[in-house]
Amino acid sequence: MATTIRDTDRREATRGQGGTLGEEYEHEPVPAGARRGLLSVSSVWFGFPMNLGNAVFGGVIVHSLGLARGAAAIVLGNLVLFAYVGALSWLAGRTGENFSHQAARTFGTLGSRIPAGFLSTVVIGWYSFQIGLSGTTLQEALGWAPLLGALAGGVFYTVLTVLGIRALSLIGLVATPLFVVLAGVALWYGVTEGDASLGQAWSYEGTGHALSFGAAMSIVIAGFSDSGTMTADFTRWARNGRAAVTAAACAFPLANSVAYLIGGFVVAVGGAVDPAVNGGGFLGLLTGHGPLLTTVAVVFVFVNLGSVASHCLYNGAVGWSAITPLRMRPLAIALSAVGLVAALTGVWSLFLDWLNLLGIFVPPIGAVLIMDQLVMRRLTAGRAPRSYRPSALVAWAAGAGAATVAHYLLPGSVDAVVGMAVACGVYFAVERSAAVARTA
Repeated sequence: MATTIRDTDRREATRGQGGTLGEEYEHEPVPAGARRGLLSVSSVWFGFPMNLGNAVFGGVIVHSLGLARGAAAIVLGNLVLFAYVGALSWLAGRTGENFSHQAARTFGTLGSRIPAGFLSTVVIGWYSFQIGLSGTTLQEALGWAPLLGALAGGVFYTVLTVLGIRALSLIGLVATPLFVVLAGVALWYGVTEGDASLGQAWSYEGTGHALSFGAAMSIVIAGFSDSGTMTADFTRWARNGRAAVTAAACAFPLANSVAYLIGGFVVAVGGAVDPAVNGGGFLGLLTGHGPLLTTVAVVFVFVNLGSVASHCLYNGAVGWSAITPLRMRPLAIALSAVGLVAALTGVWSLFLDWLNLLGIFVPPIGAVLIMDQLVMRRLTAGRAPRSYRPSALVAWAAGAGAATVAHYLLPGSVDAVVGMAVACGVYFAVERSAAVARTA
């Protein structure tokens, strides 16, 4: 029997890794023989959040709160993300299941299509954001036509996604050190040309008042609540649950905090242009210093934003393929076209409204999964599959409703945390009541 299992693993590994385009296991769990090493899975995650967009958000936060308070909000938000994404990653590493299959255990085989379809569409919004950011960033820094930058980015990001999980790992290995080095160079220019040294930056108190501390934490959490909830699409490739959690930790709190804080420092040293809008985007600090650095900056835009866009497109394509008979790669091409059209309408520019939407509706989904498959696993294990699990759908709706109320009626609250807490409480109460009724 053991020999049969090993032979099966070897066959699956060959099927998953052979050829130019390996198997992506859209419709089944990743078998043990096709799992990938810790560096490979970790590079998928740490390359994802270390991007220009997060530097923009970090600068917006610091512009409102000052560097010290802004940094505290960034770190606390990332610790919440670590607990959330880490728990979901542990489940994925144990089973090898992608998010859609993971959700089917909790929401039902048909009921899971609601959250899975919703999230698989939402991440295409982020993909659209990265395409739009590619165009406008290159326009502001180099004078390129926005459409040219968006089209070039869209083609490159789609190719990366079609190549699959190996390409996501490779782009992470390239994008991360490139981000760190060029961010360091940008900060050096920011200090040289700006108003303060790095030491003086800690006394920066902010000049904007658009965000409360809780709202800043909400931005950090919401920024990765969608792909963080769909972490199983990446961490199902880990060899076990512990490796999956380690890979997630490379992103939260490590890489995500670094990206946000670099943007915050850019603003604090006076290196940002219009920080209320552009935050800590630092590409402009890298241009105008000779053709070599400018060329590297252009390459950096596509590599850095590609490490985000390709991951979001992969989430969307794997998600939709898991709930349809279609394969990931054709879906990636089709969804890329949808994202490009959306980017050209300019809707991507409404990113703060987009983050509010994500922080309200997405975190309760993962909270219900964690309650069902981790916290309450002894109560829920062994139950028969069902098409719909109303308790999970009701808890999601209750959590989203509570987060909406918190957002509009409780200024200063952390919407995502409120939504997760209520979703967990409602799910626990409904499932416990059902268990008591069954044994009565």
